[in-house]
Amino acid sequence: MNGRIVAGVDGSAPATAAAEWAAADARRRGLDLRIVHICEQWPHGVGDFSTEYCAGALEAAADRARELAGEVEVTTDLRAGNVIDELIGESASADSLVLGSRGLGGFEGMVLGSVSTAVAGHARGPVVIVRGARREEYGRIVVGYDGSAHSEAAMQYAIEQARACHARLHVLYAWQLPVFSPYAAAYDSLLEKAFQHEVHAAGERVAPWREKNPDVEITDENLCEHPAGALIRAAATADLVVVGSRGLGGFASAVLGSVGHAVLHHVTCPVAVVRARQEGP
Repeated sequence: MNGRIVAGVDGSAPATAAAEWAAADARRRGLDLRIVHICEQWPHGVGDFSTEYCAGALEAAADRARELAGEVEVTTDLRAGNVIDELIGESASADSLVLGSRGLGGFEGMVLGSVSTAVAGHARGPVVIVRGARREEYGRIVVGYDGSAHSEAAMQYAIEQARACHARLHVLYAWQLPVFSPYAAAYDSLLEKAFQHEVHAAGERVAPWREKNPDVEITDENLCEHPAGALIRAAATADLVVVGSRGLGGFASAVLGSVGHAVLHHVTCPVAVVRARQEGP
């Protein structure tokens, strides 16, 4: 991946945290950073106030980003339009797009806002959702990997992040056993063989990544449980969780799979949702 990192801001606390995360990431990876504010149309008669507020929110976020970005070039872009459409458009040429989990105007109890949900599902590249400032660092990045095209892209992004952060990369594969009647004892040995086959196949998928990236410490874990639950639990001691936008078994029309959706709603550390760039809209 190349290009620049783009952070979308709106003056909310999660957006400020997103700008901070984006600035630190740009500094680590030597990429330019652009801070974007999309000023939506406000009711008639408050247009001047709207523009003034948008410009102030943008500059405040950019000033904070410059404090953290070191020598990285930080530019700003203030424009009008539909927030979701404009941010999805930004993702086509950006290395990654970084957003807060919930912007201004969202209900207080909402963990994830409508903008971040929609953009994470439709963006053309990695989208990092940041809920708030992280007070503790673990030196560990977790990636969900099942061999699908989206998880291949997620793995590549996770390796780049692990290398830049000097962090360990933990590759997680969780496989849920099919449900049989409790009286079907004859299936026990078949299920055990099926699970061992999955474990072996998962290990074989990770091996080439280790060979190609000897400078990154890569561990892997194979679990017999729902992938969402496994990733949410692993996230408790992770600095970043990376998932593909849709894994194996997902419906072809689903732009954000159930696992990615669950992780975004339940994980408190930053979450990167990565979509394979060659896929069409």
